[in-house]
Amino acid sequence: MQSTQMQALSCKELEYIADSISNEDLLIKQLAATAATTQNQAVQQICQQHLQSHTQHMNSLIQLIQQHQQYAPTQPQ
Repeated sequence: MQSTQMQALSCKELEYIADSISNEDLLIKQLAATAATTQNQAVQQICQQHLQSHTQHMNSLIQLIQQHQQYAPTQPQ
């Protein structure tokens, strides 16, 4: 098995990930609000399921950023 070395993410890739995190955050907030206000149990359950899924997506994106943080170029101070 060949080992692969991580490389720094490009600015475009970082922007895409940041946009994705922002989108996931918005979906999480909307799903939580809908689940909290709906009286329909089926809708509430679906919102909770999607809430968990989008929370996992956001956590995965954040982990990706954290894993690549050590490869990010540093700026002189």
